[in-house]
Amino acid sequence: MWNIGFSQHMTDSANKDAYDKIFSSLEKHNQWFENSIPLIASENVPSPAVREAIISDFGNRYAEGWPGERVYAGCTYIDEVEIQCMNLANRLFKSEFADVRPISGVIANLAIYSAFSNPGDVMIASSIPAGGHISHGKKEHSGTAGLVHGLEIEFFAFDPEEMTLDVDKTKAKVEELKSQGRLPKIAMFGGSVFLFPHPVKELADFLKGHGMHINYDAAHVAGLIAGDTFQDPLREGVDTMTMSTHKTLFGPQGGLVLGSEKHAEPIKKATFPGLTSSHHIHHMAAKAVAFAEALEFGKDYAVQTIKNAKALASELSNVGFKVLGEKRGYTESHQTVVNVLDYADGGKIEAELEKANIIVNRQLIPGDLKAKRHYMHPGGIRLGTSELTRLGMKESEMKQIASFIKQVVIDKKDPKSLVSEVKEFRKAYQKTEYCFDNKLGAYEYVKLR
Repeated sequence: MWNIGFSQHMTDSANKDAYDKIFSSLEKHNQWFENSIPLIASENVPSPAVREAIISDFGNRYAEGWPGERVYAGCTYIDEVEIQCMNLANRLFKSEFADVRPISGVIANLAIYSAFSNPGDVMIASSIPAGGHISHGKKEHSGTAGLVHGLEIEFFAFDPEEMTLDVDKTKAKVEELKSQGRLPKIAMFGGSVFLFPHPVKELADFLKGHGMHINYDAAHVAGLIAGDTFQDPLREGVDTMTMSTHKTLFGPQGGLVLGSEKHAEPIKKATFPGLTSSHHIHHMAAKAVAFAEALEFGKDYAVQTIKNAKALASELSNVGFKVLGEKRGYTESHQTVVNVLDYADGGKIEAELEKANIIVNRQLIPGDLKAKRHYMHPGGIRLGTSELTRLGMKESEMKQIASFIKQVVIDKKDPKSLVSEVKEFRKAYQKTEYCFDNKLGAYEYVKLR
């Protein structure tokens, strides 16, 4: 009998230990980012208001279907918020129709594939080394478009000097595909490495003339588009625009599809019941909050984000790095891409910088695949200024950050010796800016237990 009791006690103790370790790791993570330089281009920090919406009871509910047409009762206030969310999205992007239910940018893209193509159809998009996203990729690369929806993928022609699509060669590529009986059903602009606007105006009429549905994946640059500082795809000729909502658009993790009313019904059906059941209603509410913030503060934020990216790129070049896009001034977005092959591969550089509390990501760059470099050890790193800008940093801070990176990568200084300097640097930037309310620290841990 004693043994049984002892065994039960040990089990209970192990469960509580695991429980406590989870919260310990969560708190340590927040503390780490309080003392780090976050440069992941696909990340941002939400406002306290967005965080409040995320922890609301909406997160425990279902609201299958469209507002006013739900499968479940109990959706009175959910409908109110979702209608607000759609209206705010349409105001922000000057669109006619918004589906705010996709739970990620990938799901938003899948909604477009499902609504406007069939398995076996061809889609033309950017290759990953040329900036494309894995959700646009081939089946053999585990890309969402090929693996999940069964699309055959062809690639836009890319100009590595201009760091954007080559218009004339892309037109020639489409004509070649037409002659082969493989004319694409969908053309997908946008991507993951996104330094300069894509030539939408230059290609839209041509692509539509060949019967293609044109989508623009604005995941990375949505906040810049909302702030009227990048390009305006819906006015430049695309049919629909997809995005995630947590990069330069400083909301919760989630997705969004925008377009005209004539495209609404197939998108609605693709999203539900095709791709979602619960659409993570607490995140939908948080999107609404973020859209309101972006309408109020998004222009100033977008302008400063781009200024910071340009300053960071320029200073990195000044201290000795090979920064891509030099011919065009390095960047017109929140991103900077650096060729680091003179010092190590991107994977090793990423790991060394992390030891100094500088958080970046390794990145495939043009020429990597021909040189047989793969994603774990590519030729570049990608840096983003979206989160730093949200914390209130400006051009002068970018110069200091470039100095930190130089010390680790070029000077080969022990990265751990820089941690105290990085922590001191971060002390002045602990609040979320460009929002209505910021009483809570940007990374302040909220304990509810």
